[in-house]
Amino acid sequence: MLVPVTVSTTMGTAGAATPAVACTSQKAGLAAKLVKDITAALKGRVSTTAVLVNDRVTRTSCVLRPDQAFDSASVVKTTVLAALLWDAQKTGRQLTSTEKSRATAMITKSDNDATSALWRQLGPTRIKGFLAAAGMTKTVPGANGYWGLTQITARDQQRLLAILTAKNHVLTDASRGYVLQLMNAVVPDQRWGTPAGSPSTARIHVKNGWLPRATHGWRVHSIGAFTGTAHNYQITVLTHGNKTMDDGVATIQAVARAVHRNLNPTAPARLGYVPTGTPEESVPAVPGRPAQDAAPANPALR
Repeated sequence: MLVPVTVSTTMGTAGAATPAVACTSQKAGLAAKLVKDITAALKGRVSTTAVLVNDRVTRTSCVLRPDQAFDSASVVKTTVLAALLWDAQKTGRQLTSTEKSRATAMITKSDNDATSALWRQLGPTRIKGFLAAAGMTKTVPGANGYWGLTQITARDQQRLLAILTAKNHVLTDASRGYVLQLMNAVVPDQRWGTPAGSPSTARIHVKNGWLPRATHGWRVHSIGAFTGTAHNYQITVLTHGNKTMDDGVATIQAVARAVHRNLNPTAPARLGYVPTGTPEESVPAVPGRPAQDAAPANPALR
């Protein structure tokens, strides 16, 4: 029997009420612990944060702002790869060597040029077709090639992770496995975020994104799937309004540790990863970007 537990909390500016974390679980006492610990992890944070958790083993779920819209930054790259595979499936073809090379660079290194090439190749019609097939109804592709400004929600990102981690009619097992394989092979300095505090017995699949703009400060996001013996759960944490990238990373990792600790109370935990101070890739031009929002010499959109 599912036992729903909901509490109210305040985060950010003192006295500013925010939506409450809500959790349900088939495991006695787990929902209440998750609500308490996720709420504590977010206490005092100035950012707007959305959280979605789903654990198939304990039939546990947690939600906070599931339908809040965020600029995607590079988290959308997982969607781009899923759309590419979905489109290839329709004609029964395999990815070309060029597509595989771009997909690998896009996911494991968060390469922007590779992403832009695949985004152009797919075009809006096929991208929207995949979103419809996947039930990602609140995701709006960025216009005019600005894939990093795609509007995403935590609920839709969890739908994508659900498709990647269980049999479905959208992606074949081979396609799902390919995406997860690349998410597991992300370079070390991008393995921060939702993997923080994950059990050493779990296999990590992660994609992160970050982007500074004049409004809402830093967007910092992380989606992760955790599989293996006794592990089958997914975590999405999306944030904006962070003063720095490090603030966003700290928020995500605090939430992630709370989730991992409660879902795996006896398993040894991994430490959190720390991103590089000067990310390696360039931010594509953003429409209407004011001077104070101009990117530094070595900015980040991952």
